[in-house]
Amino acid sequence: MIKLFHELSECCSKSATEKYSTSFSSAIRLLHNDLRQPIYNIYGFVRFADEIVDTFHDYNKVTLLAEFKKDTYNAIERGISLNPILHSFQKTVNRFNIDLSLIESFFHSMELDLDKTAYSTDGYKEYIFGSAEVVGLMCLYVFCEGNRDLFIELKPSAQALGAAFQKVNFLRDVKADFNQLNRSYFPGVDFNNFTEQMKKDIEDDITLDFNHAYAGILKLPAKSRFGVFVAYKYYLSLFKKIKRKTPDTILEERVRIPNIGKAVIVAKAGVRNQFNIY
Repeated sequence: MIKLFHELSECCSKSATEKYSTSFSSAIRLLHNDLRQPIYNIYGFVRFADEIVDTFHDYNKVTLLAEFKKDTYNAIERGISLNPILHSFQKTVNRFNIDLSLIESFFHSMELDLDKTAYSTDGYKEYIFGSAEVVGLMCLYVFCEGNRDLFIELKPSAQALGAAFQKVNFLRDVKADFNQLNRSYFPGVDFNNFTEQMKKDIEDDITLDFNHAYAGILKLPAKSRFGVFVAYKYYLSLFKKIKRKTPDTILEERVRIPNIGKAVIVAKAGVRNQFNIY
């Protein structure tokens, strides 16, 4: 029965999310049940593409990404794919009428990761849009459940939240990106001479994104607000921890939030949610 294949595909997307990101998995579980699987489907797709460019170093990444891109569009057009991650993703794309231009922008950023090592200001904005902001917009399609006016209203905030998450990831992962992958995303920043002022300039930009995103979270439907708020609080806590580190420390270690810290974030957010205090 095709129903069994649908279920199996969605299990794969959920499992991929749980294996690759305990933090996002925890936040997704706090969404209304109607919204969880579509977000798992989006994350599984994004994660697989990211893995191609970040970890498949012993394989032809150019070919793998091109094939994955082609298979993605075929899956969306046909409404089916033997790749369970792509099958569950196309279900979400087609169900919520996600704009295909977002997927194209996403793949463009992934393609940049194949050989791009440094970015101008414009190139950085382009990369952030394709790698992070469009993911926030895909999720917003799900959260709005067809309410086009709400989607348009919350679009800038969704982009800001995606950008904030990505930029925090860049700061957290700078050791691996710079030393292992030879990537430097922040324009005008020399990580061989990473100063306090450089770090502060990046942090000021991220703070603006977080502030813009928060305003939008308050306007999200109740079915999605709590889960998104928890993800926001987790990344904000990670960001605050990074801000307390010196530039040298950032280059030497990957900052993390321990599991007990994550539990505290969820508990505090739960209390605020119970009393509708955001």
